Amino acid sequence: MNPTILLCFAALCVSAAAEEVVKSSSTTTTPAGTPGQVISGVKTTAYTHNEGDHIEYGARTAAGTPLRHGQIRSAAADWSIYPVGTVFQIKGDPSLYVVDDYGSALVGTKTIDLYKPTFGMMHSWGTRHVTIHVLKWGSFSRSLAILKPRAYKAWHVREMVARIQSRQA
Repeated sequence: MNPTILLCFAALCVSAAAEEVVKSSSTTTTPAGTPGQVISGVKTTAYTHNEGDHIEYGARTAAGTPLRHGQIRSAAADWSIYPVGTVFQIKGDPSLYVVDDYGSALVGTKTIDLYKPTFGMMHSWGTRHVTIHVLKWGSFSRSLAILKPRAYKAWHVREMVARIQSRQA
């Protein structure tokens, strides 16, 4: 084969591979589900325990722990995407967030809802797209253990259970 053609072919292959790396690194820098994963463009919203749909649960999470807002903060998510116990940091924010809650509006989305202790702080956060650094992935089996007994109560819980079980199949 002509060396010039071979060289051009190799250059095209390298260029295509580099393009794939650039495309994939725009959202993550390590494979999904591995500690150290960086995910950019994550939609975040905020909630407070005083909202109408949270009042019946008080200042407690779905995992049964008190809602936290300090150096370690509570976050709600679809547990079939971010399982209970997932620990992450938001770029530019020294706080650690732990997924210990869920909400019906989050199921089927990659949105993370951040706990804020007041309406003012909740409204101030609004909706933001952020880069998160996953320090530790939570447990799908622990998520199932919490969710399964509640599945008969609500569609969104059944949906998370089904999604987690389909991941394991």
